[in-house]
Amino acid sequence: MAVNKKFADKKLLIGVSILLCFAIAFTLVFNLIKIDRQSFKNIIYVSADCYNTVAVKGGGTVTIAGNDQIDKKFVRKWKDIVQVDANDRYVVGLKNDGTVVFAEQSSENQGTVDGWADINTISMGAYHLVGLKNDGTVIAKEYFINKADDDFGQLKVSEWTDIIAISAGLYHTVGLKKDGTVVATGDNFNGQCDVEEWTGIVAVAAGYNHTVGLKSDGTVVVAGNTSSGQGDTESWTDILAISAGCNHTVGLKKDGTLVATGDNSLKQCDVEKWTDVVMISAGDYHTVGLKSDGTLVATGDNEYGQCNISLK
Repeated sequence: MAVNKKFADKKLLIGVSILLCFAIAFTLVFNLIKIDRQSFKNIIYVSADCYNTVAVKGGGTVTIAGNDQIDKKFVRKWKDIVQVDANDRYVVGLKNDGTVVFAEQSSENQGTVDGWADINTISMGAYHLVGLKNDGTVIAKEYFINKADDDFGQLKVSEWTDIIAISAGLYHTVGLKKDGTVVATGDNFNGQCDVEEWTGIVAVAAGYNHTVGLKSDGTVVVAGNTSSGQGDTESWTDILAISAGCNHTVGLKKDGTLVATGDNSLKQCDVEKWTDVVMISAGDYHTVGLKSDGTLVATGDNEYGQCNISLK
């Protein structure tokens, strides 16, 4: 069969052009990811949420990986930040002067949380923000609008006193008192607020429908939904810190290694090889660790690039 040489050459040229375009596109994407990852150095604090990983750098600035609906340029302009947290709608930052700033996804709604001052810790639930004040009292609000949607009672914290740590879950709020006991309010359908008998607690973490407590002896207790195995912590020892995701629980051991239990459908519990970790954060379906050298490791859901934070 005769072949038209001109036609064949044209097809070859088109094919080469298409391949070249793909190569250029791949290189651009690779370099963007590489550049983004390079921003995750000198980290001092990290928080994982549903779609994002947000971190504070040594100079008090913030870097973020994940959902492109967040105005990352705005967040990266923040200064003097000491802590960050987020959910699938907002990113919040605690400044060293005790005030709180926020940025909403897909919106120009950004600024400072009105009326919040003297805050030393923040915690973002799925639908509410909680702040611990320097005097040991707690404040909470539903998003940043003139509405207090408190259907489950997760905002009923105004009478709490002597609180030293807080954690917000899906529709519940947990507070650790200075005497080692724990208080909780909000949705208790799965028993996630049944913590009144806990004693000797030094840290708390609220997941979607479960609550985790770290005891002074390095063991861990869990209340609430444990159907995915997120409560299988009976054998854990020498735990230094805890974090709770949607349906998984993570523990940082004193030697810098990790343990994890619960839902592992997206490999969010594959942390057994991590070492030299000094801080942990469990997102909905991913887990992040801060290493002693100021770099990060991550595993789990990466649909939005929330795990593109390792320099390796």
